[in-house]
Amino acid sequence: MSSIELTPSQKNILQELVNLHRQSESAVKGEDIAEQVDRNPGTIRNQMQSLKALQLVEGVPGPKGGYKPTSNAYEALQVQNMDDAADVPLKHNGEAVPSANVEEIDLTSVHHPEECRAEIKLQGSISEFHEGDTITVGPTPLSKLRIIGTIEGKDDTSNILILTIDDMKAPVGDVEK
Repeated sequence: MSSIELTPSQKNILQELVNLHRQSESAVKGEDIAEQVDRNPGTIRNQMQSLKALQLVEGVPGPKGGYKPTSNAYEALQVQNMDDAADVPLKHNGEAVPSANVEEIDLTSVHHPEECRAEIKLQGSISEFHEGDTITVGPTPLSKLRIIGTIEGKDDTSNILILTIDDMKAPVGDVEK
């Protein structure tokens, strides 16, 4: 499939549809997406029409209807199918977040420890995460890496939390879960 250029608004709405669909495993109502992205339900309906035309979503009619992402949606968002993915634990302010899974960890500025940052790409909604919150990621399956950091920012359209790293260790032995 050729690369589809989505507007930031379309990308944000599509990402939230994917997040909500993963949680419910059923059709997602436009009102639920609107609530998560802080938009009017009419705006969501209009955007869904253009996303349908791009074959990124399909409409499900009926009382339990709504929208479902197509396989093209995952490709457009560059989201991997995580059905058989290893579980990478995530804690938010010390509390486990079972509805999120870490898809990718990107370390930036590692040459300057005082400026070391990590970008954590999640599968799951990032709407409940805010600047200043503490995040613990890991240990990862192979390297047993654990990162503890403070949220410095977030990219809603790409589902990425940007952390200032407070502590990073590998390998980490048995960590209390």
